[in-house]
Amino acid sequence: MGSPEGSTLSPAGLIVDDESSLVDSLPVYVRELIAGGAAGAVAKTAVAPLERIKILFQTRTEGFRSIGVYQSLKKVLNHEGVQGLYRGNGASILRIVPYAALHYMTYEQYRFWLWENCPSLGTGPIVDLLAGSAAGGTAVLCTYPLDLARTKLAYQVVDKRPTLRSNMGSIHSSASYNGIQDVFRRVYSEGGVRGLYRGVGPTLAGILPYAGLKFYIYEELKRRVPEEHQKSILLRLSCGAMAGLVGQTFTYPLDVVRRRMQVMSQSTLPSSWLHFVTFE
Repeated sequence: MGSPEGSTLSPAGLIVDDESSLVDSLPVYVRELIAGGAAGAVAKTAVAPLERIKILFQTRTEGFRSIGVYQSLKKVLNHEGVQGLYRGNGASILRIVPYAALHYMTYEQYRFWLWENCPSLGTGPIVDLLAGSAAGGTAVLCTYPLDLARTKLAYQVVDKRPTLRSNMGSIHSSASYNGIQDVFRRVYSEGGVRGLYRGVGPTLAGILPYAGLKFYIYEELKRRVPEEHQKSILLRLSCGAMAGLVGQTFTYPLDVVRRRMQVMSQSTLPSSWLHFVTFE
């Protein structure tokens, strides 16, 4: 008798699903790369409109300084349509897939390395904090130019209504950049490799405590969940949301500094990013 379609017989004579055996046969870090990348892409796309508005607020874009989130969403829709809410999301997806994948993969790798080489630290929150910080820094350094491109594309607001061009006010009347490649070409020609990493200082200063706190709080919350509920998706989602909320709130000022630096031209950028912090 042949084995069922889509299944194979294991050496022990047990029927094993082909897809399950294929996934299980992959190294742990490969599965973490795939899972982390897919999760990051879905999450970023889901919140892309709010991310666009956040960037417009952080960079104090003309026309968006004194209006709320709802009015800002309406304004973008009126001038750019639905597509405008996702401006720069392509660069965000190109970045977040390798970023999230590297973040989660290297987190596990750093944690295992600490367990093996620094046994005095134990397996508790200190390891989670250190591994999370190192993983966040690694992911940022590998994907930062795409984050720069995402900010520059999201910062520009283009009126696609020719009949209303006279009502644009202070919103940009034409696009400064025509896509990710155009951003890279122009930024590189202006400042070289250094230009592609403009703002990486405050980013690293923020991501190290943010990533460390996020993983630390997430693991601590999971440890306090009763064992019978450990596999609950809702509880894991709640733990992740709380961890992200605390970490993001703690490091948000540095995120604002990063966005401001990313949209500045090389000629107007202060020599030290610390001098850029202003209170308006």
